[in-house]
Amino acid sequence: MARYIVGDIQGCALELKHLLAKVNFKPQFDELWCVGDLVGRGPDSLATLTFIQRLGPAAKIVLGNHDLNLLAVLLNVREADPRDKLDAIIALPDAEKQQLIAWLVQQPLMRQTSDRLVMTHAGIYPWWTVEQAQNYADEVSSALQQAWQQHALGEFLQSMYGNQPNLWSESLTGHERVRFIINAFTRMRFCDEQGQLNFTEKSAPSSKPREDGLVPWFELWDIDAATLVFGHWAALMGHTHREDVIGLDTGCVWGKHLTLLHWPSGKRSSVAAKS
Repeated sequence: MARYIVGDIQGCALELKHLLAKVNFKPQFDELWCVGDLVGRGPDSLATLTFIQRLGPAAKIVLGNHDLNLLAVLLNVREADPRDKLDAIIALPDAEKQQLIAWLVQQPLMRQTSDRLVMTHAGIYPWWTVEQAQNYADEVSSALQQAWQQHALGEFLQSMYGNQPNLWSESLTGHERVRFIINAFTRMRFCDEQGQLNFTEKSAPSSKPREDGLVPWFELWDIDAATLVFGHWAALMGHTHREDVIGLDTGCVWGKHLTLLHWPSGKRSSVAAKS
């Protein structure tokens, strides 16, 4: 069995299929791990979701911020942003939309393998261990699924929006606790050395210290036995300058590339954006 991890697809279904053909991916034998953001901004989010779902147990995903946004749109919590190109999904019959919602809420925020590969969408908050991060991810996933079962998913999704609190404390409770955990796993890029997250700066890190004191989260992550794989930050173009923290968002939706990593060899394959 081969395991492949793909960066942010964001509706680039054609590029995904070309990339998998390039490595001779076989769902009967191989696994495709997706770092989140299956949808949003690209030309065919519906085709991407359909393709991933048809892979069945061969596909392992984590939720990204665009995937959570799709849930909010389908639950009428948020208006669809025209730039996200979600019209084909919104136009689905209600039964198909309900099936899609049910599938998405079952997807976690974090996955691990027995050989210590860890996958999240945006990374792991540097003040958490891998074990703590997994516990917090599971906590939110349980709350998300419970909200769905209790017909309270809309309220749950409404409460997850916001930039505060931006500093973790184990004493956080309720909506604030859930919001921070979701933001750390799906929106994090920069933080300061005190642990405060910044959600506005999206540029590539500079080689020089920033005057605002912001640091890429992975520069504060201690060396660990685990290897972290993430997406979300297209401006990085995959460059973290660390072997144990691997960025895979290489900006396909912005006209760059879609990247696939073979694990554990570390070999990367890519295809150029088609549109």
